[in-house]
Amino acid sequence: MGNEGTAKDAAPAKTVVSLTVLVAALGYFVDIFDLQLFNLVSKKSLVGIGITDEALVKQYDYLLFLWQMGGMLIGGLVWGILGDRLGRKSTLFGSILLYSVANIANGLVTSLEQYEAVRLLAGLGLAGELGAAITLVSETMDKERRGWGTMVVVTVGAFGAVAANLISRNFSWQVSYFVGGGLGLALLALRVGTFESTMFNKVKSSTATRGDFFSLFRSGKNAVKYVACILVGLPVWFVIGILIKFSDAFGLATGVDGKVSPGDAIMYAYLGLSVGDLISGALSQWLRSRRKVVFLYLVTTVLLTLAYVFIPGLSLAAFGFLCFLLGAATGYWALFVTIAAEQFGTNIRATVTTTVPNFVRGGVIPLVLSYKALEGAHGPVQAALVVGAVSLALAFAATWVLGETFGKDLDYTEG
Repeated sequence: MGNEGTAKDAAPAKTVVSLTVLVAALGYFVDIFDLQLFNLVSKKSLVGIGITDEALVKQYDYLLFLWQMGGMLIGGLVWGILGDRLGRKSTLFGSILLYSVANIANGLVTSLEQYEAVRLLAGLGLAGELGAAITLVSETMDKERRGWGTMVVVTVGAFGAVAANLISRNFSWQVSYFVGGGLGLALLALRVGTFESTMFNKVKSSTATRGDFFSLFRSGKNAVKYVACILVGLPVWFVIGILIKFSDAFGLATGVDGKVSPGDAIMYAYLGLSVGDLISGALSQWLRSRRKVVFLYLVTTVLLTLAYVFIPGLSLAAFGFLCFLLGAATGYWALFVTIAAEQFGTNIRATVTTTVPNFVRGGVIPLVLSYKALEGAHGPVQAALVVGAVSLALAFAATWVLGETFGKDLDYTEG
């Protein structure tokens, strides 16, 4: 009788966990689809709204990207606090709704001012999905196995960039934005049957203060941990936001035999990210360590960055494969966000897990500004080496500072 009861209870629990991971993974798939779609169609969409001067197209493409990333910086803070105050589930679906509506609106813009406003709103929406998803999965799964769940979320999500490239190649920029928004709205139908984190529900009924962002800085120890969590992820966006986004410039600088397509580079890099996240998640479970795997990936990123900027005369196919390898080397995004989730208590966890990846994404603003400032005088290779050296050195130091969190019990609150 006792065994029957246990089996009956276990079946619904497994169903809840599976559905939670599925919704979180598909949500991140749409998140990455929409995030990278802008990079793929921004230039032709600017031409489509009447901006035909090549220099202006290049300038506005860069500025719109910063509007989007600025929105993610603000959104990370807003959604993180809401995640701890209102719940992980409501934050997850609220963010999906906002970026889906924003992307549908993006297909209707007719002026630069409208484009700026919509990319800001899209950035605000895109900021909430990953943090809420990782927090919900981390708090729902067994502490020894949650790494598998977060691995699935980020691995599936990375394929969103591949889908975005395929859609943008075969449809107009307007239809591509409509598809992105439609995917998000369709995903909202899956919210039926998902459940809120039991850890959050427990804290919600307690007297613990929830979602107090500034509490992270009242303790020197917590402040150092929080900043370190952000710095660990910087190399991911150094690679994606500089090496891959400006891959055409690096192709010219290193004499690649053929014209490099940034759209293809993004697709290859995100395929690599998907593979890298799959491997890093499995390695962390097998080695029972997050930090060892992050160190391994950072070393690999250093070596591949040097190959990317120094090997001359690659064929177009070899360059694409190098983009894939670079993506794989930075495929520790799931580990990085999981590490952040595992550093802090339930009453502040969503705030941390949502703000950290978005501050990293927002960190692409000073990274790109620094790169652009150096590029004019020194060229893309030297500029990338300087910016990359700084971001990677900070990541190594931050990983060293953070403690190991594999198998850590997350059912506690911060005082």
